[in-house]
Amino acid sequence: MNQIDLRRFDLNLLVVLDVLMAERGVSRAAARLGRTQSAVSHSLARLREQLGDPLLLKGGRRMEPTAFALELMEQMRPLLQGLQRVLAPRRRFDPATSHRVFRLSVPDFAQAMFIELLTQARRKAPGVSIEWTGPRETMLLELAEGQLDLAIAPAGLRLPQGLAAESIGALQWRCFGRRGHPAFRRWGRRAWTAWPHVVVRVGDQLESPVNIAAGAVGLSRTIAGWLPNFSAVAPVLAASDLLATLPAPAMAGTLGAHRLESRRVPFTIAPLPHVLLWSSVRTQDPEVAWLRRLLAPLAKSRFAATPGAST
Repeated sequence: MNQIDLRRFDLNLLVVLDVLMAERGVSRAAARLGRTQSAVSHSLARLREQLGDPLLLKGGRRMEPTAFALELMEQMRPLLQGLQRVLAPRRRFDPATSHRVFRLSVPDFAQAMFIELLTQARRKAPGVSIEWTGPRETMLLELAEGQLDLAIAPAGLRLPQGLAAESIGALQWRCFGRRGHPAFRRWGRRAWTAWPHVVVRVGDQLESPVNIAAGAVGLSRTIAGWLPNFSAVAPVLAASDLLATLPAPAMAGTLGAHRLESRRVPFTIAPLPHVLLWSSVRTQDPEVAWLRRLLAPLAKSRFAATPGAST
């Protein structure tokens, strides 16, 4: 790929590419942009030359993006939206008339919380959209650069400069299994170790809080399976004799639907504090502040809840 001189790069070309990828045709893109087909074709040719990639290829009646074009716009679209917000005339934020697209990064165990957030947001701001993305390595940098509006993350992360944080509570741990599971008849450490477990693959499982706490009291568990996300746990537990030791909110709303039970973990696992994060330069941004006022109470109530905590 050619070396790009950003001082001479025309950002309008990326706007053209964004519309081309949405319309998948030069004529339709030209009509949407209010330009001639020749002008749009010329912009695409300039982009291809500068980026060293064909970007869009003819595929039947539509143009299909290359892998590079898809990756490029995945990274650039939030930047373009952020730039548009910064350059737009400043006006009072009115949720009832706004069409703002917010981007959040929250763990997948927060599904019930996200549904409630959407419900409240739609009631107060019917034109607003909220995009949920999962945590990833670039999350903190995206927050600092304004590509993400809010994120929920463990409190122990080393935060880069430019981020603000609000404590939302600490995750408590529970052990889950199907209703009537034999392990729950005489529940204790022996039962916890005797029955195989299913775990959600988050980072290095050898350093998970559960393994660390179990090892500290001389216990270990047999792992029968690994799952890619928390939403897959309940169906697996309901159809097997496996156990799962998880943060309590991870199973919110699933116990009754899947006929599951939970028990206290038979040894101490330190609660896992979490924080709500956002870019400090946007603390006074009325749009982000509005969403923060919606999300923070929901997160705090969810983190405080402990499904099935009576036993």
